[in-house]
Amino acid sequence: MKQPTESQSYSFRPIRTIVAAGIMLTITAIMASTFGTTHKRIEKRAKTNAAPINRDSVESVKAFASVYKVLMSPRCMNCHPSGDVPLQGDDSHLHTMGPKRGVEGKGLYAMKCANCHQPTNTPGVHTPPGNPNWHLPPATMKMVFQGRTPHQLAKQLIDPKQNGNKTKEQLLEHAHDGLVLGGWNPGEGRTLPPLSHAEFTKAWTTWIKKGAYAPKP
Repeated sequence: MKQPTESQSYSFRPIRTIVAAGIMLTITAIMASTFGTTHKRIEKRAKTNAAPINRDSVESVKAFASVYKVLMSPRCMNCHPSGDVPLQGDDSHLHTMGPKRGVEGKGLYAMKCANCHQPTNTPGVHTPPGNPNWHLPPATMKMVFQGRTPHQLAKQLIDPKQNGNKTKEQLLEHAHDGLVLGGWNPGEGRTLPPLSHAEFTKAWTTWIKKGAYAPKP
């Protein structure tokens, strides 16, 4: 077989170099892809096996004990009755005149909550407290506090199907809702919740951020 001349040999070298370089690039790409996939699997596995961040069942349950005291006080529970008639007074008796919840939680027929509960508190002792958004939870999402054990109430509060489709972030914000704040400005002659709003917010935040654990039944 006739051997290539020196000039022909040189002409083949760039081709061999290009082919070799292509093979190396292909091998490098395959290795990089394999390494990347493996790394992602390891990272995913590590995240799966890692303990949830900032979860503490003991501290969460302890914080809910304070939350529960506030939610079961008349200032909160009176608007979260087990029936469709709101409660009234520090003894949480059935509301005088027997107003009903209604579909939207704002009263029934001509007896609307806003007829008596004005945007601000009415002056005088034991007169109707006010708020621009005064209402009970709607009929489709009653959010009952009355009669609930700590376990039942904690489970209910964190369940989107029972809490108005609220996420944990929205629950944190709800502590500053105008109607919630109204519990600490109930008008003359009414007791305040057992904690200040700042103390309640701290306990509420701790309960949720530490995992929103429910006390044992």
